Amino acid sequence: MTIAEGLSFGLLGAGAFFFMAGSVGLIRLPDRFTRLHALTKADNVGLGLIVLGLMPLAADVREALKLGLIWILVVIAGATGAHLIAKRALRGDGEDAQ
Repeated sequence: MTIAEGLSFGLLGAGAFFFMAGSVGLIRLPDRFTRLHALTKADNVGLGLIVLGLMPLAADVREALKLGLIWILVVIAGATGAHLIAKRALRGDGEDAQ
């Protein structure tokens, strides 16, 4: 195993950890806004670490740049979706669904 592969596997593991932490936050946190915050932050960081872990394993620079572009687009889409969900929740009755 080369140093690049070891670093990649470490980053992939850290990304998976952040995804799991976001899932735990989704289940354990008390209201919709804290759940939404934990989930979007963990997803953005988790995906970023996974993309960084995959970049050294890419066949060429073009594939690595494609991975980076996908991550940027997902971050933008996630922030937009979280904003729309929070905006809709503020207009609601204020009760969390049980």
